[in-house]
Amino acid sequence: MNNVKIISKILFFITRFLAGFYFVIATYSGIALLTGWSLNIKEGGKYFQVCFPFTKIGFLNGDYNLPYIFFEFLIPLSLYGLFFLLLSNVFKVFFQPRLFSENGVKHLRRFYLGNFIIPGLMVLLVSSIDNPETDGILVIVLHAIIGVFAYFLAAIFKQGLDLQNEKDLFI
Repeated sequence: MNNVKIISKILFFITRFLAGFYFVIATYSGIALLTGWSLNIKEGGKYFQVCFPFTKIGFLNGDYNLPYIFFEFLIPLSLYGLFFLLLSNVFKVFFQPRLFSENGVKHLRRFYLGNFIIPGLMVLLVSSIDNPETDGILVIVLHAIIGVFAYFLAAIFKQGLDLQNEKDLFI
């Protein structure tokens, strides 16, 4: 069990870092797009390029139109920040002193519901505004598979919590 705690702690810090990274990049890009700071406009306003801070070296590119910027650039960056934040909370469950807890079941539930609901809503929203893409179906399927595994894990944790609570009542 010590290996599980060590690996889950490492994965917790990696995914928490990635969550922060995505949130910072989304915020920085939003500020750059709103203010024009660290932003290059290419080909007569057709494309944009968000630059590294205090440089003119671009690291994020996209189409310079409002639906794209909002629905296919800023929101997906923010939602993947949320994905990694929820995933880090799942990893946190595995290095807690008590494995089966109400908090662990709650974090797993949030993670599988997020994977079932959010990608489908985003793909529907983007498809209704922009041209439908087949990539959206792939995103939904991949997140649904992750959601199914998290759902099964949550069911196992719920059953373990119930058994643990029963055992605590008898002692």
